[in-house]
Amino acid sequence: MTDFVLVAGAWLGSSAWDEVVPELRAAGHGAYPLTLSGLAEKRGVPAGQRTHVRDIVAEVEDRDLRDVVLVGHSYSGIPVGQAAERIGDRLRRMVLVDSNVAVHGESFASGSWSGEAAITAAIVANGGFWAVPEAAEFAGQGLTDEQIARLVADATPHPGDTLIERAELAGSLGDLPTTYLKCLLDGPEPNDAVAKLLTSERWRLVEMDTGHWPMYSQPHELAHILLAEAGR
Repeated sequence: MTDFVLVAGAWLGSSAWDEVVPELRAAGHGAYPLTLSGLAEKRGVPAGQRTHVRDIVAEVEDRDLRDVVLVGHSYSGIPVGQAAERIGDRLRRMVLVDSNVAVHGESFASGSWSGEAAITAAIVANGGFWAVPEAAEFAGQGLTDEQIARLVADATPHPGDTLIERAELAGSLGDLPTTYLKCLLDGPEPNDAVAKLLTSERWRLVEMDTGHWPMYSQPHELAHILLAEAGR
């Protein structure tokens, strides 16, 4: 039996995985969707990026999970990558869903296409949080109106410090068994940091013909991919 720990990206908590988790459990595996500090039902809990790394490690260690597949989506790929290092031989595989990747000494903001200054300014203007996008900003990502409505309803402002703090890695993520899942409607090519890691023999690329939030747009297809990749 594999234990999946699923971590959604910015603004989202464990409910993002509500349509994925039942299929993983029906296949006989453990599935543990995790809400990071400061989000959803944990809103108001102070959080930086290192807090989120600790959240993920604690989920694995406190439950004494083994044969773990860490699933990170979007922003959460950064703390998930650091947590993957820290859980040692408990890790079976990482699956990074259209995600950012941890780069030692870099932050989510510094690696963002919009630039660190723009994200920092947006956080300051919103009282220390990254504001939830308007529904219209989710257009073009393969989502129905109902799926967008659910996504927006699930979302809460994202703690700004998590986007500014720098990642700390002891080694190379390229040494960890990893599947990178690229969602093609969000851009057909992985970013430069991901492309470099994909040159590792321990990394593989899988593509989905959907947008950046496949747990909403194609949850059944995503569950099937997670199950297949866990078997590698």
